[in-house]
Amino acid sequence: MLKQSSDGVVTIAGGSNNAVERPKLKARARSLLRFLGPAFIVSVAYVDPGNFATNISGGSAFNYSLLWVILWSNLMAIFLQIQSAKLGIATGKNLTLMCKDAFSKPVNLVLYCAAAFAAMATTLAEFLGGVLGFYLLFGIPLIYGIFLTAAVTWIILYLQKFGQRLVEIVITVFIGIICAAYTIELFLAKPDWPQAALHTLVPSLPDGEAVLIAVGMLGATVMPHVVYLHSELVQCRNHSANIEQKKRHLRMEKIDIVIAMNIAFVVNAAMVVVSAAVFYREGLPVDSVEAAHRSLEPLLGSLSSGAFGAALLASGFSSSSVGAMAGETVMDGFVDFKMPVNLRRLITMLPGVVVILAGVNPMKALVLSQVALSFALPMAVIPMLVITSKKKYMGVFANKRWVNAMGSLIVSLIIVFNAVLLYFTFTGRV
Repeated sequence: MLKQSSDGVVTIAGGSNNAVERPKLKARARSLLRFLGPAFIVSVAYVDPGNFATNISGGSAFNYSLLWVILWSNLMAIFLQIQSAKLGIATGKNLTLMCKDAFSKPVNLVLYCAAAFAAMATTLAEFLGGVLGFYLLFGIPLIYGIFLTAAVTWIILYLQKFGQRLVEIVITVFIGIICAAYTIELFLAKPDWPQAALHTLVPSLPDGEAVLIAVGMLGATVMPHVVYLHSELVQCRNHSANIEQKKRHLRMEKIDIVIAMNIAFVVNAAMVVVSAAVFYREGLPVDSVEAAHRSLEPLLGSLSSGAFGAALLASGFSSSSVGAMAGETVMDGFVDFKMPVNLRRLITMLPGVVVILAGVNPMKALVLSQVALSFALPMAVIPMLVITSKKKYMGVFANKRWVNAMGSLIVSLIIVFNAVLLYFTFTGRV
């Protein structure tokens, strides 16, 4: 706005204030950027190959009807990741180390076995994603894909030697590839956006089979290994014992979580939307990642199938690396014995190698890995909520009553949904 003074000089009203505000905004943006990263590593677990399988199945069989499951799973994931980050910031320790302080040795041994089993089961599924990505995108046989995926995973993990920030950048690049690939898919698929929006907000279960897919979508979204990992990842920025500094760190981490988790939500929703717009519309129920890749090319062209293969490969690389990182955290926390870093990485990747070499059907192995995770998830979430509810460990960061009530509700829902998944699995309906 122009303003003229009595001596005829024209100035811009409010100009000095704007000039002052701009540096402040830049300083705040730089401050936020310093804290962004841990949640982006964690978010990879929410767009891993298990999500590809369940989201494709849900969209191809039930159109847009199960999009609401993605939304609610994401809200639960945001809550749990905030709790994990808060625990790490408040105590200066990761969840596994806090469990060692808070619980007896027998309890910790049980928690350790469940967590290690979950980390290996998760890495198995994610490792398979990388191998399948090489096969679908480049036609590389599975046996060679094993070594290539293992090599890439090892390189990403080796980058930790140069600091966590570099790993965060590499993982974020992979997430960018997945997002770009599904942007292309959405552009080519031309979905019915009003229907997609409606089913994101309005829950519906068309039939009994939809319950199974919905539970599988939840099981593939909320992962136990990143509940442990997030409390470790925040430590590289958790240098101050000052309460106000810790509160500021937690505020920044909440922003990190909301941004990263909502990117994961958009990617997962895009998987369902593309499957509904392409496979359901054409009357082609698809129950495997390979079938989805094969079907995309004749329906949408080679650009679409190539984008899908690239997304799966990026997902396999990034999620297998994050799974191995989580395995290291789990194996180094609950119990007192230590083992070399490379040995821990080898142990977490070994099940995936064995499954492929044994000729096990990749999709069957993927389903079994999700079943294994259904056992382990409550055994990660319950100890975390117990610890975060106690002032003895958390001080001023201890959960308020409504947070504990919300946590109890989420745990109850997870246990019920996982029980349904197990029932369908063991009765032969998976």
